[in-house]
Amino acid sequence: MSEANRQRAEQLHDEAQSLNDEDEALRLYHEAVSLDPERPETLYNIGLIHKYRGEWAESMAFNRRATEFAPEDEAANWNLAIAATALRDWQTARATWKRLGLPIDNGDTEIEADFGMTPVRLNPDDAGEVVWGQRIDPVRVRIGNIPYPSSGFRCGDVVLHDGAATGMRKYQGREYGVFNVLELFAPSENSTLEAEVQVSADADLQELCAALDERGVEYEDWTSNVRILCKQCSEGRPHEHHDTTLKDSWTDRHVLGIATVDPDNARAVLENWASDKRVLLRFEKGLSPPAMH
Repeated sequence: MSEANRQRAEQLHDEAQSLNDEDEALRLYHEAVSLDPERPETLYNIGLIHKYRGEWAESMAFNRRATEFAPEDEAANWNLAIAATALRDWQTARATWKRLGLPIDNGDTEIEADFGMTPVRLNPDDAGEVVWGQRIDPVRVRIGNIPYPSSGFRCGDVVLHDGAATGMRKYQGREYGVFNVLELFAPSENSTLEAEVQVSADADLQELCAALDERGVEYEDWTSNVRILCKQCSEGRPHEHHDTTLKDSWTDRHVLGIATVDPDNARAVLENWASDKRVLLRFEKGLSPPAMH
């Protein structure tokens, strides 16, 4: 490769990095690679654009090439493993995680281990709801909370998330990085239901919660347990003066999120609870699992 080609490739790479137009950036990156096929930073950037577009085969191919010329590049290896996971290429994913020093053995079976709890941000380019879940590999989480139906996600969904944290959350004195969700990996069988109840005393609400527990119905009190954060706090460390804080005082109206594979069972619990009380009850179906083909 001539020095002139190398310099021109570097110039094209820098020009592409300064662009907001992804298609034009890709065109310049590809031109740079045609002049200097062994530029790992350019190959990585091409793979990065394809990652955020969900174009996994292209992302995997270019990140693989980037790691061939820069085997120790942590970011390229992470994105290679993310793309391999999205494509269910467990052999590549396992080998890449192992190369990064993570406790994962080689093989060709799906990874399902215990990597601890973590918060993830659903729809990061939109409303950005943050929920908690159990990480089953370095970039997949099974959602444990009950997301709002408007999010399009359900309790129990397995989601694929990015490798770099954007923001922090604290739980029991420990800080956890928040990872942006890239896509739904495997849907839950749960439906999300929403119940609004108006009660005169906290004891009535506690009685409803006990009845739901007894029938094995997962629920969350969205009124008491959900904080609304501004974008600055959500993508950083939440600060008290930016929060719409949780209410300490009693409120008679509560909205419950319910996750269940049997909506009729959940409805029966609520209607039975309400039958001998002077309470307001609004119960509606919020989100069903996607149809399986």
